[in-house]
Amino acid sequence: MTADRPSVLFICVSNAGKSQMAEALMRARVGDSAQITSAGTHPKGAVNQQSAASVARAGASMDGAISKAIDDDTLRTADRVIILGRDAEVQPVAGMKADIERWDTVEPSEQGVEGDQRMDLIRDDIQRRVDRLASELLG
Repeated sequence: MTADRPSVLFICVSNAGKSQMAEALMRARVGDSAQITSAGTHPKGAVNQQSAASVARAGASMDGAISKAIDDDTLRTADRVIILGRDAEVQPVAGMKADIERWDTVEPSEQGVEGDQRMDLIRDDIQRRVDRLASELLG
C-alpha cells in the first residue's frame, strides 16, 4: 500500500465510460481515504455523457474528468490495477507491485438494452464491485 492510503487504477479502452464511472463511484464511496485514478489504452479525450449522467443519478460525479492514457509510473505504483470490460489489454510493466485484475462488467447491449437503462445496469454492476473493493482496502 502507498504510505498513507491505498491506490487504485481503473482501466478501460477509451477512459470515457467504465473506468471513469469506477473512478467516480470509488471516490464517492471512499473520499480521500484512497488515491483513485483511471486511464485508457486508447483514450478518446472526452468523457461519455451517458456514463456521467448515470453516475450522477447514483449521487457521484464525473465533473472535471478527462480521458487520459495509461502512465507506466501509475501502473508501477498502484496497489490495485483493474481493467473494466473485455476489450482493454494491458501488459505488465517492470516494477509493478500489483497484479492486473479484470472486472468482466455486464454489457446490456448484448441483450438489446440501450440508453439510460444500459448505462444504469453497467453502473450498478460497477458499484457492487467498487463497494467490495472499498471494503477490502479500507475495511
